[in-house]
Amino acid sequence: MPRLTVGFDLDLTLIDSRPGIAATLDALAAETGTVIDSAAAVTRLGPPLAEELARWYPAADVEPMADRFRALYPDLAIGVSTALPGAHEALAVVRAHEGRSIVVTAKYAPNARMHLEHLGLDVDEVIGWRHGAEKGQALAEHGATVYVGDHVADIAGARAAGAVAVAVATGPISAADLAASDADAVLDSLLDFPAWLDRYVLDARLADLQRQMRSLDSVVVAFSGGADSAFLLAAAVRALGPDRVLAATAVSGSLPASELAGAAEFAADLGVEHVTPQTREIERDGYRANAGNRCYFCKSELLDVLVPLAAARGFAAVATGTNADDARSDFRPGIRAAAERGAVTPLRAAGLTKAQVRAASREWGLRTWDKPAAACLSSRIAYGLEISPARLARVEHAEAALRSVLAAARIPVRDLRVRDVGDLARVEVDLEHVPAVAACAPALDAVRAAGFAEVEVDPRGFRSGSMNDALGSSITPA
Repeated sequence: MPRLTVGFDLDLTLIDSRPGIAATLDALAAETGTVIDSAAAVTRLGPPLAEELARWYPAADVEPMADRFRALYPDLAIGVSTALPGAHEALAVVRAHEGRSIVVTAKYAPNARMHLEHLGLDVDEVIGWRHGAEKGQALAEHGATVYVGDHVADIAGARAAGAVAVAVATGPISAADLAASDADAVLDSLLDFPAWLDRYVLDARLADLQRQMRSLDSVVVAFSGGADSAFLLAAAVRALGPDRVLAATAVSGSLPASELAGAAEFAADLGVEHVTPQTREIERDGYRANAGNRCYFCKSELLDVLVPLAAARGFAAVATGTNADDARSDFRPGIRAAAERGAVTPLRAAGLTKAQVRAASREWGLRTWDKPAAACLSSRIAYGLEISPARLARVEHAEAALRSVLAAARIPVRDLRVRDVGDLARVEVDLEHVPAVAACAPALDAVRAAGFAEVEVDPRGFRSGSMNDALGSSITPA
């Protein structure tokens, strides 16, 4: 999906420049002996400066007066103008979505930049001297798909660029008139923009996901039973129908037995055939060695089983539940192994994050929307310790026993891991429950009974991928 770019108007959208504009007009009036009603003038902000000055000066004097206004402006207007409520938050939410913010304004660009710098409003680009439909060219040139403004002319600019027109009722035009002018959304202020943008981005990414899934024609989903692959499976069914989707859950010693039944039930609810091919990653030397690239060998085994299965059953593609967050790490050997074998990653391609997957899953009524992360059992074993069936079984037994004891003790942990560090088991739970778990002797005894000589509760709490902390710079590519 293309990078998000959002355009913003400046005056009465991001900033309240009325005091500064009035002060500059008053100074211009005093210099020239011309009567200017500055209070009335600031109720008409939006059009170019020349249109306002034409009310007070002969046509031949408008441009010289505009130049003088712009010269006076920095000393009189910058310091007294303020950011409108929600302005910083609006720019921050664009950043949070890894997007770009540009300002497209009728104002002289150097003065616009001074406003933004003075108020700490961080944008990527400022384009000045554009009004109405003229703004559309700048928006289109910068790839903006959303434009936010307070004036009907801003709506025209968005329309000219084919962008979504978001109007804020913080300028001279009422919310009703903005809506009547064909705005796609009308907000009371920028305080409402973060929620609007979150919704817009999620809807756009879901639409992109559906387009991708339809383009596959048919697909085998590598279905672990976790939140991401469950959502991908549901999206595939929505796009293609259950008859053109196959759910494949690989069965091996690294899959907790408790996951298999839930996966089968979820697939059945969707009306999708569910198959459980065996994988034998334990037979791969690289997997057993458990160096930092272990996931490369695990994912290689998975795809070396699923790709031939898909071909034999007549399915066009194999898809994994890799999301956009998964791909942010520089070190993802499993993703590389899947890509080498031609697997597609629709969630990642659509830019869907883990949080968005959970939000959409909840909206779709999927029971997995709040399912705790459940990585494979081998991820619990410290790098450098050989993976073996006995180690995997010990971890699985310890986690099941620990959950049972904590449930009986009414300690409501959500995320839980038992990390195998040799003879020592390091327990990770939600940070708020660390003290209670550390003080629960039966819980620690249950872990020891699974085969560990020592047990400690990590004071830092649960951290997904915490075993990677020990890798540092010692990562060796597969």
